[in-house]
Amino acid sequence: MKRIKNHIDELFKDIPHNHEIEMVKQEIIENLEEKVFYLMEQGREQEDAINKAIVEFGDMEDLKKELGVKEPTKKSMAKLNLEFSIWGSGLIIAVFIFMNLYYTPHTIWAIYPIFAILWWPLSMYFVWSRKKWSE
Repeated sequence: MKRIKNHIDELFKDIPHNHEIEMVKQEIIENLEEKVFYLMEQGREQEDAINKAIVEFGDMEDLKKELGVKEPTKKSMAKLNLEFSIWGSGLIIAVFIFMNLYYTPHTIWAIYPIFAILWWPLSMYFVWSRKKWSE
């Protein structure tokens, strides 16, 4: 029944360990093992009984709510994305200006790709501001 223990350990890997959690894990493992033995008495193969017990156990969402485990909050990357887009577009714009002045100084063509590149930090600004105001 090592497979059941490994499965339960995998389900509980994100939950902080304490005595109560360990007791719940042991109880779940015992219940699943009893279910496997019951299914084997009914004529199922061991592998099939283990699979059925694991599938019928379901997911951890209800159990996490009962145990009071909070979901980890995702860190917003909106500000970092905005900063990256500003620096990145600044460097790209500098390259286009250099290319324009070095290769064709009498024709100003760099303004067209610069306008296109400016949409990147502008869109990241709107994402950042939406995240900022929703918090």
